[in-house]
Amino acid sequence: MDINDSIDSPMMLKVGFSKLLEHYEDLVNSEDKFLSANAKRVLKAVESYPELRTGFSDTQVLKDREKEISIILQDSFAPVLTKNEIKTASVPFHDLIFNSSERFKNIIKTAGPDFELQIKNMPDEERYIIACTIILNFCYGYNLNFKRPFYYEIPDENGILHYYKILYNADFCEITPTDDAKRITEEDYKELLDNFENIALWKEKFPPNSYVFKGFVISNIFDVTADQSISNIKSTLIGENKRKSENFMEGFHEIFRSLLMLKDIKVGFSIYNKGEGTFERVYGAGMKSFLLGDRDSEKCSDALCRWSYNRLLKENKYFSISDVDRMFVKAKGRAPHIISLHEQGIKSAIFAPIANDEGLMGIIEIVSNIPRVLNSINANKLVDVMPFIISAVERSKNEEENLIEAIIQQECTSVHSSVKWRFEKEARAFIKDELNGVEPSFKKIAFENVYPLYGQIDIKGSSEARNKATQQDLILQLNSIKDVFNSISKNESLPIYDQYIYQINDFLDNTKANFQVDSEQQISNFIKEDIDPVFKHLRSFKFLKDKIETYYSSINTDLNVLYKHRKAYDKTIAKINKEMASLLDKKQHQAQNMYPHFFERFKTDGVEHNMYIGESITKEESFNPVYLYNLRLWQLQVMCEMENSYYQMKSEFPVSLDVASMILVFNQPLTISFRMDERQFDVDGTYNARYEIVKKRVDKAYIKGTTERVTQKGKISIVYSQKQDEREYLKYIKFLQSKHYLDTDVEIVDLEDLQAVTGLKAIRVSVLYHKKKGDKSFYTYNDLMNEINA
Repeated sequence: MDINDSIDSPMMLKVGFSKLLEHYEDLVNSEDKFLSANAKRVLKAVESYPELRTGFSDTQVLKDREKEISIILQDSFAPVLTKNEIKTASVPFHDLIFNSSERFKNIIKTAGPDFELQIKNMPDEERYIIACTIILNFCYGYNLNFKRPFYYEIPDENGILHYYKILYNADFCEITPTDDAKRITEEDYKELLDNFENIALWKEKFPPNSYVFKGFVISNIFDVTADQSISNIKSTLIGENKRKSENFMEGFHEIFRSLLMLKDIKVGFSIYNKGEGTFERVYGAGMKSFLLGDRDSEKCSDALCRWSYNRLLKENKYFSISDVDRMFVKAKGRAPHIISLHEQGIKSAIFAPIANDEGLMGIIEIVSNIPRVLNSINANKLVDVMPFIISAVERSKNEEENLIEAIIQQECTSVHSSVKWRFEKEARAFIKDELNGVEPSFKKIAFENVYPLYGQIDIKGSSEARNKATQQDLILQLNSIKDVFNSISKNESLPIYDQYIYQINDFLDNTKANFQVDSEQQISNFIKEDIDPVFKHLRSFKFLKDKIETYYSSINTDLNVLYKHRKAYDKTIAKINKEMASLLDKKQHQAQNMYPHFFERFKTDGVEHNMYIGESITKEESFNPVYLYNLRLWQLQVMCEMENSYYQMKSEFPVSLDVASMILVFNQPLTISFRMDERQFDVDGTYNARYEIVKKRVDKAYIKGTTERVTQKGKISIVYSQKQDEREYLKYIKFLQSKHYLDTDVEIVDLEDLQAVTGLKAIRVSVLYHKKKGDKSFYTYNDLMNEINA
């Protein structure tokens, strides 16, 4: 049997010992008589068998000359070390082992009769190419530095995998070209640098069996199970919270410099946003993306050419650019990533996907300012470190998702810290049931005998302001359309244009004189169905093109309307809500430190808040009514501060609006429960539902016998039904008057009955304002407005 049978290689393999025997020929003349005698003995043993020098590929020779080969290798495989050393003699890229130490034999025997020895991280499809890189080193002097560590994974008697690192001694081999070998030129070498996986190209440059390998290699093998296990542990721990460190990226650069044995390299990252189809910059100290350059994000299809897009996103495989300048000329502006690298002065680069079973998570970018030092050959070194990077990115992504979820909960729907313990208790019970094989269910979460507090700072006249902004936008848009038709009528007199102008004038008159709820829809339909098709035609007129383009540039593309005054209104509402909610949240932290209670707020046309306080929420037997009274006083004081804060920043808002504040007092404890379907707390019971009815309707209530709303700008309204609540809040008002929060114009009024609710009253009192923070002067609302206007 020939050892070259059934293998595909650029080298014909021959086992030979000429290089080693030359060493013994030198030792014959040694002054050390023992060494000289031993060398003569070895040479004597092989003198009748020239094939041991010239080389052979027939495996039968290994059997026939086993004794002689054993003599040749006796010094290399010292008998005194045979049970300690893990060592083999073989030919490269072949499972043929013709000599080994006793310890190696025992390891293989322990692995079992079904075990097949294979180099773990040398795929069969790469062996041909790796053999070619060795030829490039041996025959052409191209030092590609392809010193990847190779490993065996071999189980012990307990089935535990041990990791063995292989170090090759190639001192006793030689590689020579045959007549079939093609001479490798500098251009061939440069082409191969970017095509490690192109097996057809490598076979073209290095045809099968076009070189002869003669000799043998000695494999020194070491058990590195401990080191590899540590690396596996690192793969789950690397990088935690490191991104915030100033030294993290520089340390990361150093790791890759050591790995690739290249000084002039830098490392960058891009995160893949699957939902948006974009690459995004990673934010952190020293973080950079060489793919994006100075951009924060970019569509993947715009950042890469089609081939590189498929390579990274579809195949999840790396690619390299060994000579950026050469590729820049060759691509002729059709490869965005090449343009980006060229603009940054980068000369060679490797882009490797950070991907797991679920797909791409990001890109690691290794770049250098020197051409050809980064290429598809040394890019293979990344194979051994990618698991660490993938693990770190997976954890970072999980942490980011948790953070995003926390933000969403804070902004939208959250489990408040005061009641979180109750949810955790039910979650543990849920898990326990599931583990015990019981059908789990999340039981009802309720808090009994809690006292409610409700307050709101409402934007007065928000509906009227919204309608006015809509009216102004529609008038602007109609006039802009009318201007186009006036221009075309001067150059092309058609009755249809006069008819459009008539319709527009009719809409303008109605919008100015009698703006209705459906006016906006009527005008929008007219523009969409009649005007847009005509404008599409009129764009072909050169003298109208600029005017029509100006019109469409004023139209919001998302809403398909002119969005000027409405935008100012929406920005004002959003900013009021943001500022008021932010102030309330800050004050809430102080209140929670006084005594824990449930708190939630909502943004509407203003900011509403609910609070519940009681024994069942705190989980401790520490509740006393004094904490309820304290929270009521705190609420009233904070409402005054929110009023002040609003009017101090009112001049910054695009639209001038007023606010009015109200507090609802309910003196009976009630039960609240969490509704899973709506993900919020609600009151339980028919009587308690009365509280919710009052909350929803009371700010629209009128003072009995009048058409005046209970809530008024410049005043705080405290709505209640019991005399004891009146006495309590009058005390708070008197205290806050002494602190110059409230004026002395206290009034008590009866309210018109609401549906199913009677007997409501209200205390109204004016807020004292400061023109700015730190101002020690106090103003009523009217005084403040006069002062500001003056």
